[in-house]
Amino acid sequence: MEPLRYLAETPDDEIADRTSGLNALESPVGFKSPFFIQPLPNLGDGSGGDLSPAAERKLGERVMREIRSDPDYIDDWLLVDYLNAVSHRLASAAQDQFLGGYVPNFEVFGVRDPQINAFSLPGGFIGVNTGLIQITQTESELASVLGHEMGHVLQRHIARSISQQRHAGYTALAGLLFGVLAGLVAHSADLGEALALGSQALAVDNQLRFSRTAEHEADRTGFRMLAGAGYDPYAMAEFFRRLDAASHDSGLVPAYARTHPLTTDRIADMEDRARRTPYRQPKQNPEYFFVRERAIVLQANWPSDLREDVRRFDADIQMQTALNPAASWYGKAAAQSMLDETADAQASLAKAQALFRAQTHDENADSPSLAVLSVHLAVQDGRDADALRLADAARGRWPQSNAVVDVQLEALLHARRFTQAQALARQQTVKAPDEPAWWAYLAEASDKLGDSATEHRAMAERLALRGAWPAATEHLKAAALDKSVNFYEASAIQARLHQMEAQYKEDQKQKDDLN
Repeated sequence: MEPLRYLAETPDDEIADRTSGLNALESPVGFKSPFFIQPLPNLGDGSGGDLSPAAERKLGERVMREIRSDPDYIDDWLLVDYLNAVSHRLASAAQDQFLGGYVPNFEVFGVRDPQINAFSLPGGFIGVNTGLIQITQTESELASVLGHEMGHVLQRHIARSISQQRHAGYTALAGLLFGVLAGLVAHSADLGEALALGSQALAVDNQLRFSRTAEHEADRTGFRMLAGAGYDPYAMAEFFRRLDAASHDSGLVPAYARTHPLTTDRIADMEDRARRTPYRQPKQNPEYFFVRERAIVLQANWPSDLREDVRRFDADIQMQTALNPAASWYGKAAAQSMLDETADAQASLAKAQALFRAQTHDENADSPSLAVLSVHLAVQDGRDADALRLADAARGRWPQSNAVVDVQLEALLHARRFTQAQALARQQTVKAPDEPAWWAYLAEASDKLGDSATEHRAMAERLALRGAWPAATEHLKAAALDKSVNFYEASAIQARLHQMEAQYKEDQKQKDDLN
């Protein structure tokens, strides 16, 4: 079944003012996608020096094009917004402390997988399994895992590992990345058996893995970010110790413990550092609990899974075993919404809202998770006026929330406000051209308006972000033939078509070299 999606992003006022009147067909930015055709940064012969940051990022972007097309890649904006907010907080702490030679633009994404695992890719892309989010008990524990993964990137362990391989050219690196993807798609619990990236290691010819020294470096870098960002300094050791104990008790070693060996020395080192760190009471973002329960619901593949989630949330609420009762009611509401049980979902959401306001001692308290679900349920119930009103209020309150813009676009399309939806979607593509969701919305709104040229161009960019070059170029060719396209627009389309065709040839050559 198709999981419930809330895609969205909101520009700040300055960007909104600057782009509100922008037509992507006429602007200097145009329908530019992030995949410009340019020579691959020189990797050298792999025998000395680190992989350059630009080359590392390009490798990461290449593998992300494949990951985005996988059905278990999660494009749920509530989850993604939250994970990236945590990573941004950690990255700010890294910059403040001058950790690492450079701090990339970290991008965190979710993977629909109940196994407890996380991994990093070249260039600052980090994947987190829903199972890992579910097993954490505090925001600080989740931040500690992200901090460890970011530590590997900041210490350039991937680049350093690649550079040790005398013959590791781009073709070999691409092979490694696709090997990792094969493991992810197969939901392999032990990606380190043959090829592994991130905290597991970058294995070249089944020989190289991150050393214990590298794991300690990632721990210590992650710990400094964790403490510097104001999270609980004991969280890393606590999470590692709990996973280690669970593996001994059950005899089943979690994937995270296999790919990140939890040695006594590592845990002791983190505990010692925590004891020597001045303690500050961490402030936990209330969104953590909602996102934690949402991760559980997003793991569902079938209606029966969702019904089981509802029963589990009910049991936690009735037995008073829930970490956060408001979040449990929210999780129940999200599952019921995905089952199209709108009335029941409304009742559960009302319980979640009331409990949240009681917990915060604020009768007006709200959160992006609660607000977005409220808008979605109004759309689901056919209350378009309520949905638009709630979406406007949410956007005013959280102007940087992708999830809020997404649900506002959903509400506009459902209310047949196609012109407004097209304008908002176009604005988002100018601000964030590397997000497939905005191109999808622009294509849908344009289709409803009969604007076939814009629809084809938007579909082309969306497909390009997934590496589907033949389909993308066909859409551009269709756009070029549209009678509404003027000379300048036709020139822009042809230029973009040449870019995509060149990128497709480059990708094909790399794949052929692997065979």
